[in-house]
Amino acid sequence: MKLAIVHDYLNQYGGAERVIETLHELYPDAPIYTSIYTPNTMLDSFKEMDIRTSFMQKFPFLGRYFKYYLLFYPRAIESLNLSGYDVILSSSSAFAKGVRPEKGALHICYCYTPTRFVWDYENYVKKERLSKLVSKILPLAIKRLRKWDLETLSGIDWFIAISNNIRDKIKKFYNRDSVVIYPPVDISMFDIQKGIGDYFLIVSRLNSYKNIDLVVRTFNIVDLKLKIVGTGPFRKTLEQLAKGSNIEFLGKVTDDELIKLYGGCRALIFPGEEDFGITPLEAQASGRPVIAYAKGGSLETIIDKKTGIFFKDNNPKSLLKAIEQFIEIEDRFDKKIIRENALRFSKEIFKDKIKTFIDQKYNEHANKKN
Repeated sequence: MKLAIVHDYLNQYGGAERVIETLHELYPDAPIYTSIYTPNTMLDSFKEMDIRTSFMQKFPFLGRYFKYYLLFYPRAIESLNLSGYDVILSSSSAFAKGVRPEKGALHICYCYTPTRFVWDYENYVKKERLSKLVSKILPLAIKRLRKWDLETLSGIDWFIAISNNIRDKIKKFYNRDSVVIYPPVDISMFDIQKGIGDYFLIVSRLNSYKNIDLVVRTFNIVDLKLKIVGTGPFRKTLEQLAKGSNIEFLGKVTDDELIKLYGGCRALIFPGEEDFGITPLEAQASGRPVIAYAKGGSLETIIDKKTGIFFKDNNPKSLLKAIEQFIEIEDRFDKKIIRENALRFSKEIFKDKIKTFIDQKYNEHANKKN
């Protein structure tokens, strides 16, 4: 079986890129095809991979203006030459699933979400600072991308969803069934620490849709410490929003620093409606509870009052109430129970399930051809 991996783009490191790292461990000889790759924004581990890019790699200023090339991505993915492969595994939250495999090849899509900016456009852009011109043009581009997104479905043999939440969305927007295989979490990287600090923690890309501004506004009105780990285009806005010295922006940190920050926090705060969410499980692997927005993947990874607390409304009042509830029962959280919950989502379980699924579907596909 000759397999190739196709990923949307490799220009920022997050949960999807962690999946790519694990898939590379599982299939070390498989090349990784993608639209663009900016090595300076990715971890050194990617330099060891066989990464093959599209014609977009020659475009200028990819690091800064990659969003402005929006309409080029479909053509870039379609242009990838995948002749000679038996199995195409697309890793997609947007474009990779639109790849065109060689006739007779099996295409399995590991889907993080139906394209968010296509199917949830209003929520996606409401915090973006768009110019009047872009605000007029962008909806037309989105309409075109939605049409293309639906056209790609005929080229996909099987969908794997990263959560039940995404399985339901795949059914809603694409009318396709899917099997759920949760993304890998490197549980072994984290462990329970002895001491607990006096701060709450956020670990995230600093993008507008992540809802981190809600947390900053909440901590502006309380005398509690908040540490924010991560970088992104929304950082400057968040720093301007923060009023007090109790809110600290740490930027990018090393793995060792991150492990200590997770293990020493009072709780991780996870304010967005995410498709799955890796960071709540990294916190739980460290024995720390999570205060999370009660929507999306968090409902599948956090046990209320045992490994975390939920807030139901997307406003500071609701989050503040959840923080107050957490403080009241903070001493009741059991580190061992919290960590045990995270073990259900280990990298080893992911590898076993994804390999079993691919092998099974490849054998079925091969038998049909014969």
